[in-house]
Amino acid sequence: MAILTHPHMRVLVQGMTGHEGSFHTRQMIDFGTNIVGGVTPGKGGEWISGKPVFDSVIAAIEATEANTSVIFVPPEHASDAIYEAIDAGIDLIVCITEGIPVQDTMRLYDYLKQSNSRLLGPNCPGILTPSGISIGIIPGYITKKGTIGVASRSSTLTYEMIYHLSENGLGQSTCVGIGGDPIIGTSFVDVLEMFENDPDTEKILLIGEIGGRAEIDAASYIKAHMTKPVAAFIAGKSAPISERMGYAGAIIEQGHGTAEEKIMALAQAGVRIANNPDHLVELLR
Repeated sequence: MAILTHPHMRVLVQGMTGHEGSFHTRQMIDFGTNIVGGVTPGKGGEWISGKPVFDSVIAAIEATEANTSVIFVPPEHASDAIYEAIDAGIDLIVCITEGIPVQDTMRLYDYLKQSNSRLLGPNCPGILTPSGISIGIIPGYITKKGTIGVASRSSTLTYEMIYHLSENGLGQSTCVGIGGDPIIGTSFVDVLEMFENDPDTEKILLIGEIGGRAEIDAASYIKAHMTKPVAAFIAGKSAPISERMGYAGAIIEQGHGTAEEKIMALAQAGVRIANNPDHLVELLR
């Protein structure tokens, strides 16, 4: 069993004909993901990696019965792609695109709450289950099947930590990148609740960074509801105040959102805090 993914997923790639979309389509197919087609307006009828391309999500669903979508559409059109997927009734929408304006994602978030769709991201690496489902850009070869659930805000740190886990024999149940933007569709709390209820997840790794309240809210949830052990790594201890560090959401404002603040909240909730990847392995053994 895994969270968010299941064997009956039929995945569309919105933006399949672009450079990133076509490359990662091949990677996902090679890993075992059931990619059933792609969507690029005006390019219906083309084929990428043996999969048909459609002009719209509705047309793709009619032909393939798709229920999941991953979005590689450029930021100026990504919001429209998400709206289209929501309106078509897609169950899970994974948005890889970085650079969508915050005002656009605020409107999307309100629209999403009125639907039955779930959004992962935007600006996220996606989700991977080592048993053979990869929706996004997490490299499959660094993962290993096991019982540790991984939830992360940072794409690069996700890869680094998963690699260290796998190299030390610590496999993963599901790896989830929630995204680094200030407004996202699925939070740490959402993912922690799923891991708590997943019988195949025994321990959880939370990878956070400076900016926002995501880790603070996660600490409150862990303290009140989690029974499974949680370890965490928080990046950005040396980050300067009011300077954005890579992601749109990774910025300390008015003294809030610091690594120290988040580490203290998590530690008070009983979370074991790692100083580096090797220390993380020790905590999760």
